[in-house]
Amino acid sequence: MMSTRKKVGVLVSGRGSNLQALLDACADPAFPAEIALVISNVPGVYALERAAKAGVPSLVIPHKGFPSRDAFDAEMDKALRAAGIEIVCLAGFMRLLSTGFAQAWRDRMINIHPALLPSFKGLHTHRRALEAGVKLHGCTVHLVTPELDDGPILVQKAVPVLASDDEDSLAARVLEQEHKAYPEALRLLAEGRVLVEGNRALIRDA
Repeated sequence: MMSTRKKVGVLVSGRGSNLQALLDACADPAFPAEIALVISNVPGVYALERAAKAGVPSLVIPHKGFPSRDAFDAEMDKALRAAGIEIVCLAGFMRLLSTGFAQAWRDRMINIHPALLPSFKGLHTHRRALEAGVKLHGCTVHLVTPELDDGPILVQKAVPVLASDDEDSLAARVLEQEHKAYPEALRLLAEGRVLVEGNRALIRDA
């Protein structure tokens, strides 16, 4: 019998803790997706070890070897399509994507961001949340569009910001929620339960 699980490609640049959360979820045969390829733009990162331990094929495509962002993205696109990838997950992938790549995978590519979007787009989200004095912080999984940290929101998880928090303690609590939110969002997309209307993602049978 042919598998109906969606084939997922994960793009990484670092230690890959969110990759591990996805690998753990996909290890369950009942989960509607399987990770078929991990691509890193940085050689030697721990995320590649995680893929190897899980028996998942990986590729290193160093971005520095390409004359332009478009050329690098085209090589990634070629590798993803060769592997039969249907959904792309960005898991700590520290590269801005070209408009062409984002459009090619539109509504089939998701990213996790360590803040409750649309607040605190970009970097240093935990520091900025503390400086802003917000009472709630968290993470967001969203569909990727050409605009940075934009796109329809699939899942959000919130944590309280404590008076005793520093960047590290707040980041650690948010990361725990990231590891829950990302598999949840991938499940929704893989099950075909996401309907995009404008910049809103409606979840069927929510």
